[in-house]
Amino acid sequence: MSMLASSISRFALRSSVRGQSRGITSVSEKVKSVGVIGSGQMGLGIAYVTANVTRLPVVLMDINQAQTDKGMQFFDKLLAKDVSKNKITSEHAKITRELVSTTNSLTQLKDVDFVIEAASENLNIKSAIFKDLDQICKAESILATNTSSISITKIAGVTKRAEQVIGMHFMNPVPVMKLVEIIPGIATSPEVLDTTRQLAAAMGKTTTVVEDIPGFVANRLLMPYINEAFILLESKNASAEDIDTTMKLGTNVPMGPLTLADFIGLDTCLSIMKVLYENTGDSKYRASVLLQKYVDAGWLGKKSGKGVYSY
Repeated sequence: MSMLASSISRFALRSSVRGQSRGITSVSEKVKSVGVIGSGQMGLGIAYVTANVTRLPVVLMDINQAQTDKGMQFFDKLLAKDVSKNKITSEHAKITRELVSTTNSLTQLKDVDFVIEAASENLNIKSAIFKDLDQICKAESILATNTSSISITKIAGVTKRAEQVIGMHFMNPVPVMKLVEIIPGIATSPEVLDTTRQLAAAMGKTTTVVEDIPGFVANRLLMPYINEAFILLESKNASAEDIDTTMKLGTNVPMGPLTLADFIGLDTCLSIMKVLYENTGDSKYRASVLLQKYVDAGWLGKKSGKGVYSY
């Protein structure tokens, strides 16, 4: 493994918990259990923080059993890492692990109070999930989507409970990053917004409330920055290493835009750029040709072993 890959792996395995053995703040009385859909990097991170920090029971759902098994192995690594660093006790870790159950069926989420969907960044996939959740979950359940760019109002529109649908844009890696963007749809009720902010705060997160616009705030700014780095790379005006070093040291950030893109996933970056372009029609959001080529080649970044860099 390269030094770069090793550095990112260590970064991903850090946790936001700092010796806490209880929830950071009280959770709304309306939320006594949480369902998480998707056991990839984002879903797993959300499940981890929910169980480890809020101390709420979590049902982790993924239709792919192999992915679920892989995710829970990573979950156990996170716990072991926190114990080894004296961030949590062995007893705390044991309780956290017992709070998480897994399933391959959405029907097992029928009784949870709050569902956080973290499936692929695709409107059709998310809409299908929410349509099913609307039929399965109890009437008072809140349905949240961890989308980084897709309209909350569009997703809510496939349900009969649009007032109880909301966006929660977690940052990656979830156990480390402190921010959650909260995005109400056009019909989301103030009560659901308040409950969602309380839950995020109980996870130890700082929240911002953002209008339901393409890319929200974080990706409206971040993705064009990453895209411009790919345009520079394609033009051969600077090497990948020099682009990243310039921005890392010049702006005092942990990693440059191309390293960050590899960590996020180049396919995810491309999907977000396409959403921005399709929904605004502004050419400044047109994806780099090189970014599209990398994704077409299967070079998706760290998760595939190759992106801008090799891992």
